[in-house]
Amino acid sequence: MAGLQTDVVGEMPPFLQNLLNSDLALLVLLGVFVLEGAMLMYFMPSELVVPGAILLIGDTSRLLAPENLLIVAVAVVGATAGQYALFKLAQRGGREYLLEKRWFRVSEERLDRFDGWFERWGPVVVPLSNTMLFTRGMLTVPAGFSDLRDRTFVLYSALGTLSFEVILAGVLVFLDTTL
Repeated sequence: MAGLQTDVVGEMPPFLQNLLNSDLALLVLLGVFVLEGAMLMYFMPSELVVPGAILLIGDTSRLLAPENLLIVAVAVVGATAGQYALFKLAQRGGREYLLEKRWFRVSEERLDRFDGWFERWGPVVVPLSNTMLFTRGMLTVPAGFSDLRDRTFVLYSALGTLSFEVILAGVLVFLDTTL
């Protein structure tokens, strides 16, 4: 890793600097993305995680820097693992089970809307929704209610997450190099 970009973060507690400079930074990022994929990360918008990681430990001067590729890879693996866990939970627990869980913060009306998207367009909406702002992961649950195979879901989830994270990283690098 290139190391912590202290010009970006300013004054930061030493323990946090040490964490971000260590190999644990990627493990922490992986954990954050597993939570994000499982729709359990309500304290931070998912749209800020990869750009934030690139600002802190990546390279804002070029998109295809090894550090950035590693950050995006960790994001894809983590988010896909989290989405797969939610997919399996929806598959096994069912709609009513999820709706009665406090941590599942999707209303029945909103879930109905995403069920309709899945019914109308089929599994192709999984990667499309993972690429769009504010709908990331929302088709995971309707996919779990369907007869979609595990491997197909994992592939679609990973493709959508990859496109989303590359777009975010690209926008950050573009803005950093043009401003």
